[in-house]
Amino acid sequence: MKYLVLLMADGEVPAWSEHTDEQKEAVFGQFEAFGAACSERDGVAILAGEALGSADTATTTRTRGGERTVTDGPFAEAVEQLGGFYLLEAPDLDVVLELTTLLPAYDLQISPVIDPS
Repeated sequence: MKYLVLLMADGEVPAWSEHTDEQKEAVFGQFEAFGAACSERDGVAILAGEALGSADTATTTRTRGGERTVTDGPFAEAVEQLGGFYLLEAPDLDVVLELTTLLPAYDLQISPVIDPS
């Protein structure tokens, strides 16, 4: 089954701009440990994953009554910034929950991907 792991907000992790070089290196180490653990785990694969630009670089589109509007910035109702994502193949949610403990203490949203077939 596929799962989308959204890295939502900093959680207990200080803002990136507040990190020292050593702290940044430690955070990157956590991402590397997560990737290694996924590679070593039977039935688990990282299918995609990227860090995303800050909220002020986002573009939002809305279609209402057949009319599309495009605005700069994140979705207005969003409380948290989406910082990145992983698309994982994993046997079940429990495996994903276990592996994501290796990531920095960000707030995460984990959603199963629906198979249209």
